[in-house]
Formats: sequence, structure tokens, C-alpha cells
Amino acid sequence: MNDADYTHDRVDWHYHENAYFTFLLEGMVLDGNKKHVHECAAGSLLYQNWQDPHYNVGSKVFTRGFHVEIAPTWYSFFDLPVGLLEGSIRIQDPSLKALMYNVFKETKLYNGSSQLAIDVLLVQLLSGLVPGKPRYDKQPPAWVGRVKEALHATPENWSLTGLAALANLHPVHLSRQFPKYFKTTLGDYVRIIKVQKALALFPDKNKSLTEIAVECGFADQSHFIRCFRANHQFTPLQYRKLLLKNGTR
Repeated sequence: MNDADYTHDRVDWHYHENAYFTFLLEGMVLDGNKKHVHECAAGSLLYQNWQDPHYNVGSKVFTRGFHVEIAPTWYSFFDLPVGLLEGSIRIQDPSLKALMYNVFKETKLYNGSSQLAIDVLLVQLLSGLVPGKPRYDKQPPAWVGRVKEALHATPENWSLTGLAALANLHPVHLSRQFPKYFKTTLGDYVRIIKVQKALALFPDKNKSLTEIAVECGFADQSHFIRCFRANHQFTPLQYRKLLLKNGTR
């Protein structure tokens, strides 16, 4: 695991000996492989399989990423197949991204000594990426994609009735069906997205925490603190200090 700045304008085609996660903490970078080109901003999380060649193109802004490599021996230790996941995956699920934020927190607070906590978080994260055998439709209905896109774009702007109209569902039906496809309630999903939107803004020293709270749609600072604590067991100020003190800029 390492926290590193992106210092090259471009890194040509290469591959890694181990599977790994790239979690962008600040800035922007373009990551491309044979099938996808991912434009990554702060808060983006990618999984790359070990055999997949890729390239990186930097930007003119300061960019910093947190990288977690996973050796084959780690998979074997937890009785997981090395080929558990294939290819390059851009992870959008906010509950899975929250796990990586907590991996970052564990490494910075305890210098990686809390291996048990880190292993638990990584096993949860990888397990969450493996398609299971759902008890509902194999192919999610069309409304799931529409609702997900709308919430990620502007989580603060939606009401239950507005989302139900977008999904073409009765509000009660949407409330009951939502956890089946999003792994949590609608209210919690929105709060997680807003917290992660705030986390992506933490490195901007020109923004106060109050300004970030307002920009991310929190009613006030106390609401922001409560939601943040529920997700990360830290106050926003504590997490921001943790994030900024480990940067080299």
C-alpha cells in the first residue's frame, strides 16, 4: 500500500505483477486499457487485474493516489481464487468506495499495523464486486440505472416523489424495491453519496468545511458531522487533517 503523487505527464503501456486498487485522492488522471478509458477525478476507485496492460495520462493539476496491491498469496490465505475478478473495473457503488476510504484511514492512523482491520475491509470490498446469485431479476430493471445516475449527479436535489416519477413507480414500491438493488435504504444511499462528494473536496484548502457541507447538500454543519461520523467514525475535521497531513504538496 502506498500514497503517491503522480509526477509524470504520461506513463506508457505497462502491467503490474499483482492485482491492485487505485484510489484517487486529489486531482485528475486518465487511465486507459484495451477496453476502457477511465477519466478519474478525486474519489474515483479502480480495480485492475494483474495481467491487464494499461497506461496513464496525467493532468496539469496536482494529482495524488492511494494504491493497494494484492499478491496471489493474499488471495490464497483467504481461500479466494486469484482470478476472482477479471479485467479493469471502475467501482461506482458508494458502499464499496466507503470501504476503501476506511482502508486508507487504517493505514494512515496505524501505519498499516492493523492488518486484521485492513484484511476484513479488503475481503468485504472484493466480495462486494463479485456478482452473486440474486433472488430478484438477473437483469436489473431499467429504472435502477436511471435512479442511480440521477442520485450520483445531484443527490441533494431529489425527493421520493421525484425519484418515483423518474422510475415510473409508486413511491411505496420504490421504497420497498430500492434496497434489493442498492444494498441499503434510499436515505442511507443518498447520505453516503453526499459524504463521498464532500471527501473528494477535502483536499481543496480554499474551501471551508462549512462551504463543503453546503455545496454537498447538507442542511447545516451539525447534519454534515452526524452523517460523516455514521460512515467513518470520525468528524469531517479529523478526517480532513488525516488526509492533508499525509500529502506531499
